[in-house]
Amino acid sequence: MMLEAIDLTKSFDDHVALDRLNLKIDRGEVFCLLGANGAGKTTAINLFLNFVQPTSGVALINGMNVTEAPLETKRFVAYIPEQVMLYRNLTGLENLEYFSALAGHDYSRDVLVGLFRQVGLSPGVENQRMKTYSKGMRQKVGIAIAIAKKAEALLLDEPTSGLDPKASNEFSELLRTLSAQGIAVLMATHDLFRAKETGTRVGIMKHGRLVTTLITADIGHSDLERLYLDHMHD
Repeated sequence: MMLEAIDLTKSFDDHVALDRLNLKIDRGEVFCLLGANGAGKTTAINLFLNFVQPTSGVALINGMNVTEAPLETKRFVAYIPEQVMLYRNLTGLENLEYFSALAGHDYSRDVLVGLFRQVGLSPGVENQRMKTYSKGMRQKVGIAIAIAKKAEALLLDEPTSGLDPKASNEFSELLRTLSAQGIAVLMATHDLFRAKETGTRVGIMKHGRLVTTLITADIGHSDLERLYLDHMHD
């Protein structure tokens, strides 16, 4: 099991942001967490990344507790937030080279350029400064960094918000390719359509609780939308 939450709980003062989350995500699975703002999706991802400490319960990456083995567990994961944090004044290639080196990998220029092609970035853009990149292009650089890191799990927070349909579709295709290579993906999203298209499973969250989990192959788009709205109205 690549990612696992066991009774994972986070409270901020009197507010329970995440309430006893139990979740298992295997290699090659794409699990989409759906829910409104404040449902606990980002909190769950932040706990896996050890950005915040759990109030109770544990987050495991590759069987290791993230709070007890923060450095070891970080080696297995790559994180793509809503706004990918890259150096604006460096070129795409320089960013990829820097973050690869940070993860302990030394690649030739040809290999790095090959990663740009692999994620669908056009020839030549690797030499342009990051500040000229669109959001969709930055997301692809984020995926290239994940591949370069040899990440075995990918954590994504609203990766397709603000992307046009074409860029969003390309991003989904990339995630499918990575999951086919055995990478476990946990994605927090508002996007019902994208969750159905990309996810192998979908979990609906409300008020910090995972209220239902569905296998996307078993349901249609309209069923997912109806179930989602039903839970939002409860």
